[in-house]
Amino acid sequence: MSAHDLIDTTGWHPICALDAIPVLGARVVRTPDGDVAIFRNEADQIFALRDACPHKQGPLSQGIVHGQTVTCPLHAWKIDLACGEAIAPDQGCTPTYPVRVQDGHVHLHLVSLSPVAGS
Repeated sequence: MSAHDLIDTTGWHPICALDAIPVLGARVVRTPDGDVAIFRNEADQIFALRDACPHKQGPLSQGIVHGQTVTCPLHAWKIDLACGEAIAPDQGCTPTYPVRVQDGHVHLHLVSLSPVAGS
């Protein structure tokens, strides 16, 4: 089975079981458009952000998750997991991605990875 066999034509991609993402942790998904970090907080909420802090592109997936925030491991910027915005006084934003849990499995929405008709 190829990776394209797992891609839903609506743009939803199965990533892993929810339990494969540690509570207060992250899992990185490599895409042609860059790495995406999928976070799980203590309330079992799931968030997906570009794995790059808006400050110096630090790997957010290696940061500390607390509530609905992740703290960048490089310079301690706090990023809102729901919207990707830096918490004041810092300024900047990292892209977010739609993510859902269905039947205990995490799915990430990435339209750009959908197969091209005829491929």
